[in-house]
Amino acid sequence: MFETLKEQPADKILELIGLFKADPREQKIDLGVGVYKNAEGVTPVMRAVKAAEKRIWEEQTTKAYTGLAGDPVFVDTMIDLVLGDSVPRENVAAVTTPGGTGAVRQAFELTRVATPGARVFVSDPTWPNHLSILKYLGMETHAYRYFDSETGGVNFDGMMADLKDGLKAGDVVLLHGCCHNPTGANLNMVQWREVVALLNEKGAVPMIDIAYQGFGDGLDEDAAGTRYVAANVPELLIAASCSKNFGIYRERTGLLMAIGQDASRKPVTQGMLAFLNRQNFSFPPDHGARVVGTILSDDALRADWKAELEDVRLGMLELRKQLAGELQRLSGSDRFAFLGEHRGMFSRLGTTPEMVQKMRDESGIYMVGDSRMNIAGLNTKTVPILAKAIIDAGV
Repeated sequence: MFETLKEQPADKILELIGLFKADPREQKIDLGVGVYKNAEGVTPVMRAVKAAEKRIWEEQTTKAYTGLAGDPVFVDTMIDLVLGDSVPRENVAAVTTPGGTGAVRQAFELTRVATPGARVFVSDPTWPNHLSILKYLGMETHAYRYFDSETGGVNFDGMMADLKDGLKAGDVVLLHGCCHNPTGANLNMVQWREVVALLNEKGAVPMIDIAYQGFGDGLDEDAAGTRYVAANVPELLIAASCSKNFGIYRERTGLLMAIGQDASRKPVTQGMLAFLNRQNFSFPPDHGARVVGTILSDDALRADWKAELEDVRLGMLELRKQLAGELQRLSGSDRFAFLGEHRGMFSRLGTTPEMVQKMRDESGIYMVGDSRMNIAGLNTKTVPILAKAIIDAGV
């Protein structure tokens, strides 16, 4: 059996991690891996997470399975965090998943079961694992224009033209809720409204991947687009991740929500979500979900978590401003101002793989070949080094 297996292409980011580790230079900067790091280069355990884990350790009496949907406290508090009061709770079916990736996978699985011929439209570019999962599932995928390399912003006219020309009723449009990965360029609320109007006109179903809530402009601000969509479309899928905003990457904690305006359909939808969980991994992991539920249901822990998350958010914004300012000083132009306007951990320089390779060879700057860089991989001391490398490479 194993003789029939074929070697799979290497994951570019994992490959980049290996190259970085093998580089003997002391002055090298890792901007590849998509994990938040503080100024010391550490991904810290948040204070509220530590406190919640201690409470769970002291009070938990069993490690028996949870239900197929996961811990109800986690599910309810996460629905509240993402959706606020945008839709009635009886319209939301939801299940816990192994990370945001698990939620994305289950959403695609649900789409394939419910509408076998549905095509999925994804932004160009998007998180590579979106495309990898869709390819593995054999689902037809179409790209819509999104990032404008010249301006560093959203190519909204191109996006709308591609969706207007390509969409058919029943198709799914994958959208990033905030802090677009890999570009950092986001839709504004006027654009969200236009997208919703077009989706409703075409009879297409939106699917939102929201993995960085709280990393951009704030918890409620980052969820504004998602909440508007939820309140104004007949059906919506949302894949939410707790890896970044709670810093619990290895705990694999996510939530899949299926929202419909017809509340009478919720029991069937909820049953299908539970069925898909059973087929793929049975009962979802609980530790991370219980940590999040403990934090969000306790006023003091929630306040401390929000305060630390805000420090993280503001720290990344300061790094962005510092980098844009240093590039303006070195280049004598505002052509890199978009880096200060992007939100979240990532930005895309909009340069060529050859330029990225040149920065790696000459200055020890490691970023993904499409020029995506993790802003959280920087600190105030390394920002000037990166800025000089960008200018020296002729970007």
